[in-house]
Amino acid sequence: MSMLRDAIISAFGERARFDSSQHPAGVSSCLVPRDSFSEAAKVMKKSYALLAAEWATDETAFGRGFGIFSCYRWGSEYLIVRADVPADDPWFPSLTKRFVPAYRFERQIQSLMGITPVGIPDARPWIKFEDWPIDAWPLRKSFDASKPMPRIKGEYTWIRAEGEGVYEIPVGPVHAGIIEPGHFRFQAVGEDVINLEERLGYVHKGIEKRFETLSWREGARLAGRVSGDTTVAHSIAYSMALESMTGCRLPERAQWLRALFLERERIANHLGDIGAICNDAAFAFMLYQLSRLKELMLVTNRRLFGHRFIMDRVKPGGVTVDIDAAGKEEIRAEMESLLKDFERLVTIYDENPSLEDRVRDTGILSPEKARELCVVGIVARASGLNLDCRIFNPFPPYDQHDRIELDVPVLISGDVHARVWVRIQEVRESVRIIRKILEDLPEGETSIPVEQPSPGVSGFAAVEGWRGEIIYWLQSGPQAEINRCMVRDPSSLNWIGLERAVLGNIVPDFPLCNKSFNQSYSGHDL
Repeated sequence: MSMLRDAIISAFGERARFDSSQHPAGVSSCLVPRDSFSEAAKVMKKSYALLAAEWATDETAFGRGFGIFSCYRWGSEYLIVRADVPADDPWFPSLTKRFVPAYRFERQIQSLMGITPVGIPDARPWIKFEDWPIDAWPLRKSFDASKPMPRIKGEYTWIRAEGEGVYEIPVGPVHAGIIEPGHFRFQAVGEDVINLEERLGYVHKGIEKRFETLSWREGARLAGRVSGDTTVAHSIAYSMALESMTGCRLPERAQWLRALFLERERIANHLGDIGAICNDAAFAFMLYQLSRLKELMLVTNRRLFGHRFIMDRVKPGGVTVDIDAAGKEEIRAEMESLLKDFERLVTIYDENPSLEDRVRDTGILSPEKARELCVVGIVARASGLNLDCRIFNPFPPYDQHDRIELDVPVLISGDVHARVWVRIQEVRESVRIIRKILEDLPEGETSIPVEQPSPGVSGFAAVEGWRGEIIYWLQSGPQAEINRCMVRDPSSLNWIGLERAVLGNIVPDFPLCNKSFNQSYSGHDL
């Protein structure tokens, strides 16, 4: 069933032209007139779709201007809507009135590509800082990334709440510990937070621009470094997008090994997060114990796969490492020991009244607000949205329900506790999946060669990382080079959810709320 595609055809008729150069075939892409770009968003909203991403391309190498793209999701269906934008008239109608997350996507498009979203209620730069030249648009082909950026004098305008008793608390951008920089401005009355505004972009590294200078194979290594704690999922998403462009069909063993790496990455990060959340509620015991379990997994990764975070072990065409019978037995024993200790710690978490007082009814993101903000992953599932690419957009073995039937936890309370409990349930589920993978791992090759894509084709992939849905969209240029690599980490959507969840809470609960979201600065600041 193609509900979104049918809705577009019904609303636009012949005005919508579908693109056969988009891969895989199950992801539809249609071209609509620029003036109708927002109208298409209205059609998608009425079809209960979520906005998954919005981005732009510079297609001057093809003798064209720019392209504006929006990607919508409903269940297992993804639909990409495109509008062409002349180079001498760079504007497009904003989608923000239809989909709230568009306002940050569009601010970023304006900042990095220099295309104006007409009708956007907030036109301040995003990612691009105030000391950049106004006409510096890094994602345009004419921009020379090898030269230093000139600096100008500029000032960022913050949104402020005013009134009797309102005061402001700036937090960051430099934080205690080893986390990356991000700036938060609170307005509060007494201890109650009445407004929070985030300022990100401090670790903008020009990653999407850098992709355009690399070969297709080198691009996989860069994808694995977009967000270091999610190296497996990003590498898989990039590789799957490229493989879809070339018609590459992976050996089944390679697919299953990718799933093994993905679930190990999920467990390790969930263990770290649960401990860190408890630590922000002054319960350091859980941090120490769960960090110990995480470290044991990382040591096993290093011994069996050559890297603590399994970096560079996924490549286009398959994987670079295999596992033998002894390695299987080592992981089985590790999972048994880990789960035994983990369940004891879960009991301690669940029966600690002071911890319960801090995590329940704190940082609530309601199901209605979660859907409005189009959040994904842990955040979505803790707020009533059943979203998981392993179910709705699976690759083997996740698509073999007779062998691996996923039980995805979905709660509705949307508070810190719900986000912890989703992680707890996912650790249990990932242990079960890993055991099943080890039991049924098929024989065969672990990789095959991947051909270079044809010129002018594009590829799409969505993979469920441990934070949530990761999307890659690749476009080959006239010489079959990388013309554009769009990366959408879960954090691009979920950071907005944190701004809403913290409202009405007290200031000391912000670290707890923030850690329960635990979004990536690096994955956002592309």
